[in-house]
Amino acid sequence: MDWQDSEDTVAARPVTDAEARMLVGKPPASGAWRDGDPAGARRFTGIGTMTTEAGARLPGVRIAWESWGALSPRRDNAVLVLHALTGDAHLTGPAGPGQPTAGWWDGVVGPGLALDTDRYHVVAPNVLGGCGGTTGPASLGPDHQEWGGRFPYLTIRDQVAAQLAFADAIGIERWAAVIGGSMGGMHALEWAVTAPERVDRLAVLAAPARSTADSIALNSVQTEAVRADQRFRGGDYYGAADGDGPHRGLALARRMALLNYRSPSELNDRFGRSWQSEVSPLGHHGRFAVESYLDFHGNRFTRRFDANSYIRLVDAMSSHDVGRDRGGVDAALARFTGPALVLGIDSDRLYPVAGQRVVAAGLPGALDGDEPVVLASDFGHDAFLIERDAVGRRLVRLLEA
Repeated sequence: MDWQDSEDTVAARPVTDAEARMLVGKPPASGAWRDGDPAGARRFTGIGTMTTEAGARLPGVRIAWESWGALSPRRDNAVLVLHALTGDAHLTGPAGPGQPTAGWWDGVVGPGLALDTDRYHVVAPNVLGGCGGTTGPASLGPDHQEWGGRFPYLTIRDQVAAQLAFADAIGIERWAAVIGGSMGGMHALEWAVTAPERVDRLAVLAAPARSTADSIALNSVQTEAVRADQRFRGGDYYGAADGDGPHRGLALARRMALLNYRSPSELNDRFGRSWQSEVSPLGHHGRFAVESYLDFHGNRFTRRFDANSYIRLVDAMSSHDVGRDRGGVDAALARFTGPALVLGIDSDRLYPVAGQRVVAAGLPGALDGDEPVVLASDFGHDAFLIERDAVGRRLVRLLEA
């Protein structure tokens, strides 16, 4: 179905009547992958018990992941790709049973492409706290009930600690490259600072060295929108009937986020002041086309994501600061001396290029010295997902460094 394609990987455009009809039915209480659902291409690896930075204990943690290409006999061709906030382990391939979205980096990962699976063993795990099969709020806790609101607060460092344990479990001692965009870029940076001896090359796409007050403020408004939904029930909504979950709050949070994922020029050029239909929005109950775009994608999002996971992952992004307890950002970044691609997007209003300049200046092996590669695009923050040819060329350059 068309609604299963991720809106993050295509340009904004008006919503058709046929698309709007796809969302007439009631959304589920949670769009999380649940035990008993078809696994799709997922594999699952247990990493045992984890203790978070805040001291919470998570027993029986498992990581859901996918991979492409063969691991070499020397085990030296593995590439780790880390997804953004609402992504998952499905980098490439079609949607299908148990996998509601097509691959979010089709055109980048595959035979002969930038991440050439004839050459590299590409591994993508779903993040701790997510809703794509890795242990998260929708998973069953020790009492065989969903964790729900009991699921602990996580930091970016907690999530990377889980990824480190996962790498140990699948026998990867060193990655040929660690690559991430947005939240995944935060994870990639944390990998390079926490375990530089395990990372040959680094790619940080559209991500800062630490979250700013501006981004934390945006995050807090989104999480409050979810919690304010009366159907959120403190995070314990998994037994609710279709249509009785916190979909209004989650959809509102998603609409807020989309305004920062896309650039003003893209929205203005694509929609202008056009109406969604012949009914006027000027006091006659019609809608502007851009309003319908936000509503459609917010409502569609509730069918593939989980409200509790959204809160936990957004809060983790607010925790991001590679310099915390490490002598500051510059001292932390100096730990990684390997080749590093730092890429920013000129129209990104979520994580502006100034943040990538800090990263590039702090990494001794940055390919372009103190300056990041700046991608010219009208697509805003999501350009690292949409401008696949341009991003792919930069990744090839890194892998050949």
